[in-house]
Amino acid sequence: MTPVSSAAAAAVSAPLAGVPYVRLATEADEAFIEELQAVAFGPGRFARTAFRVRERFPIDKSLSLVAEVDGTACGSVWMTPISVGGINGYLLGPLATHPNYRKRGAGKLLAREVTSMALARGEGKFVLLVGDRDYYCPLGWEPTTLGNIQFPGPVDPSRVLLFAEDKSLATTLAGPIAGWQG
Repeated sequence: MTPVSSAAAAAVSAPLAGVPYVRLATEADEAFIEELQAVAFGPGRFARTAFRVRERFPIDKSLSLVAEVDGTACGSVWMTPISVGGINGYLLGPLATHPNYRKRGAGKLLAREVTSMALARGEGKFVLLVGDRDYYCPLGWEPTTLGNIQFPGPVDPSRVLLFAEDKSLATTLAGPIAGWQG
């Protein structure tokens, strides 16, 4: 076997130019994430029901990711541990991509990666979100049974989507969103 030079190894592990990649968020990213969410969701973001959930239950910072393109941060996603009907899972979001970087796949990459990381832990059984079916269903999310999951405020029940290895959870999971059951 021929040894690989350090330059070749770096080239193999380096992100491709113009292609988004993800990394764990750090404290240094907090200002970027706050500004990004303001740009993406506007001042009304704090009134959204999903933000009410995040106010009640802490975000898991080890499941906070940032997307970059060519070394520039362009997107972010958070996960909040929750439970529904006594089953532990996660609420995905907010997921945001800066308008200058949309349509490059950063948002979908963030959604896939953070979901994979969360479920690989084996502690939560699902990832829940409120979002567009056209965007998330091709990534594996499924509509839930209308009205089965109760949020602490109004949501459009047709936008409540779930990702789980157990495909029956999308139709059977029911109850109010509560804190992680420990």
